[in-house]
Amino acid sequence: MNRMSAVAIAAALASLVGFAPASAFAQASSAEKPVAAEKNPPGDIPDNQVFIDYRSPLGFNIKVPEGWARRETSDGVTFRDKYNTIALAVSQRSDAISVVNAKQQEVADLEKTGRAVRVTGVKSVKLPSGLAVVVSYSSNSEPNPVTDKAIREENDRYFFWQNGKLVTLTMSAPLGADNADQWDLMAKSFRWQ
Repeated sequence: MNRMSAVAIAAALASLVGFAPASAFAQASSAEKPVAAEKNPPGDIPDNQVFIDYRSPLGFNIKVPEGWARRETSDGVTFRDKYNTIALAVSQRSDAISVVNAKQQEVADLEKTGRAVRVTGVKSVKLPSGLAVVVSYSSNSEPNPVTDKAIREENDRYFFWQNGKLVTLTMSAPLGADNADQWDLMAKSFRWQ
């Protein structure tokens, strides 16, 4: 069997089982449609999940779920388990983050660069580390590299600012997963070093 016929067969099989080909995801994010939410989302963080302290060389501490895969980069860290993601990114920002400027800049950027983003709320919250801005939204996940299937996710993105440094904490899970208490625990555990 030659390469072209194998690709054609794989594409035909994918369409039969409901997976879109990779080319369907190459369109601009504004044209991408939201994926239907899973009926039984596989993303609940168990109530008995153990959390450990993560101390970043980038100047912050946070409690994260024990046993999750960790990937560090020069400007942040990501923790993953199944369909759950906790990502922290550090950048420089001269002015403090507020609801007004978050709506003007961060939300606009998120809607432009994200995958079928639908913002549901932007608010200021008082946390032990100080004031933060949180943006709540739904989006499509990146397609699975094996199945090419995307899922609909819910996300909370916290912006922590201090002395010209901005830390962005994004927590993502399948839409409908019940992670409110665990996300609250992590957001409240954030500390500047």
